[in-house]
Amino acid sequence: MFILHRMATSQSLFAPSSSFLKPSSPSSFNRLGLPLTRQFRAFALHGHRNGFSTAYSAVATESSAETSVENLELETNGDENSQKEERVVLPTNDSSEKLLRIRHTCAHVMAMAVQKLFPDAKVTIGPWIENGFYYDFDMEPLTDRDLKKIKKEMDRIVGKNLPLIREEVSRDEAQRRIMSLNEPYKLEILESIKEEPITIYHIGNEWWDLCAGPHVESTGKINRRAVELESVAGAYWRGDEKKPMLQRIYGTAWENEQQLKAYLHFKEEAKRRDHRRLGQDLDLFSIQNDAGGGLVFWHPKGAVVRNVIEDLWRKIHIERGYDLLYTPHVAKADLWQISGHLDFYRENMYDQMNIEDELYQLRPMNCPYHILIYKRKLHSYQDFPIRVAELGTVYRYELSGSLHGLFRVRGFTQDDAHIFCLSDQIKDEIRGVLDLTEEMLLQFGFSKYEVNLSTRPEKSVGDDDIWEKATSALKDALDDKGWSYQIDEGGGAFYGPKIDLKIEDALGRKWQCSTIQVDFNLPQRFDITYVDSTSEKKRPIMIHRAVLGSLERFFGVLIEHYAGDFPLWLSPIQARVLPVTDTQLEYCNEVAKKLKANGIRAEVCHGERLPKLIRNAETQKIPLMAVVGAKELETGTVTVRSRFGGDVGTMTVDDFVGRTKSAIENRTSF
Repeated sequence: MFILHRMATSQSLFAPSSSFLKPSSPSSFNRLGLPLTRQFRAFALHGHRNGFSTAYSAVATESSAETSVENLELETNGDENSQKEERVVLPTNDSSEKLLRIRHTCAHVMAMAVQKLFPDAKVTIGPWIENGFYYDFDMEPLTDRDLKKIKKEMDRIVGKNLPLIREEVSRDEAQRRIMSLNEPYKLEILESIKEEPITIYHIGNEWWDLCAGPHVESTGKINRRAVELESVAGAYWRGDEKKPMLQRIYGTAWENEQQLKAYLHFKEEAKRRDHRRLGQDLDLFSIQNDAGGGLVFWHPKGAVVRNVIEDLWRKIHIERGYDLLYTPHVAKADLWQISGHLDFYRENMYDQMNIEDELYQLRPMNCPYHILIYKRKLHSYQDFPIRVAELGTVYRYELSGSLHGLFRVRGFTQDDAHIFCLSDQIKDEIRGVLDLTEEMLLQFGFSKYEVNLSTRPEKSVGDDDIWEKATSALKDALDDKGWSYQIDEGGGAFYGPKIDLKIEDALGRKWQCSTIQVDFNLPQRFDITYVDSTSEKKRPIMIHRAVLGSLERFFGVLIEHYAGDFPLWLSPIQARVLPVTDTQLEYCNEVAKKLKANGIRAEVCHGERLPKLIRNAETQKIPLMAVVGAKELETGTVTVRSRFGGDVGTMTVDDFVGRTKSAIENRTSF
């Protein structure tokens, strides 16, 4: 059984910038915002349904291109007479200083090995990361064969059991040593270090690096069989595309071989579920180079799933008192000046367009549009709460190197909504959002969440009393809901406290999904008001919220959650009718027509021998197959095969239609 924490960057839903509306990181919590001792365990999956031969369970957070493991547990299940199960619990960097020291030292050992094999290589930085370590080098491109050579040299260094020696030197001495080695990147790093004295770590008397530590006592403390070099990638120095492209070598390191094996086992399962591969194999979506990176093309089958998601989203929002909106994809640049985006978020916005001597801007957010609709008329306190929602497409500039399938794109559709309310309505409105979130996510099979409440940071807007009232309202709503949550002190946005919710998928990875943010800033920037009971103008509270995040990213999560095996109600094609020979083709078309008339997504496939037709349906993950041969044609029946339940038997077409409709309506298997 796996338990996994995953960390990656995700696209902000509302925040204009790191200094404007981007939440700050937790300090007293690990990167998931969890107490270091806390673990989550997802539901176990067995057998054919999700392609497992063992049971898996895991925890992670997402978001996009990088995967990192913080806590992983493998449970090996054999047959009834097997020996006692083997259990491997992987520590995290936060929970095990030993593991952190191993990984940091591995980065140094790898750099030493690279420079021994490639003397012209220049070193830059080499930190530990959640699942291991990496180091960046200015050198010629590396190959997989080079990685094997580097690993072999690392093993030799580990085997020599060289001590790790800490030395303190003056800044001038450090500069002299770096210049003597002709290491320009290290010289730049030294200039950025403000603390004194400068610390250096030596590996024996053979290699040294600027470093603050910590490290293991000697290279022999590293289990070389628990270390693996995983990949090499390009990375710009300092993340600046105008600076040199470096060679980044990623490695993973653990305390023992069993931990490495468990990690690699999980990694293979995650690879099998990769939404980019499945999206191509199942013909769901693509990103076309001719159109540009990060722009998603929804293919017919993927569009069907999107329509199902959108229809459900609209239905639930209308039932819960939201008014649905449609707003433009562009607006005058002045609007983004008022909102603050041009000042604080310009690097993530596309260039402006000159239209009849006026500047226009593709929207990176939906918030200002909804405010403009609010401002169209004067509101009374009796009008509140006002809830508006939109499936609004936004555009963010992302470097090509940061793009990652559906998880990080340049154009995406947010399930965005804003609530305008009075201060004493915050609690009830937040509770309503939590209820809506639970209702929506349960429809897609997500029932386990990690919830974090972020409070006022040092730099913020708004009076103390409104911050206290809003934060208390968020806490009370969560308490009323009965959800456990962690408090991230000072982790709120500068404009208000917030709740973030991560959903747990079938592998137990956690993905940032829903967010609820109280905003005291935009109402002030746009000077929105209402008339209270004494005819005075007051400023309303604005709540930003998204349940799914973005449709593109949520669809990617769904693909990986189900490994492409969507449940019957969500599957692009719910039933495929297969003739044994073309003699039954006309009858198959009639069956498919009746299925479609009853709202069931069906198609007929023919032209191959039946075994191949069945294999094709299995490969394309079609939930139901209705086979028609001579006997079925004669009796007006179909023989049904369920992807998850095997052979179901022969039944009338009406029975097949009725049972399929019932399963779809009740979100069950056939």
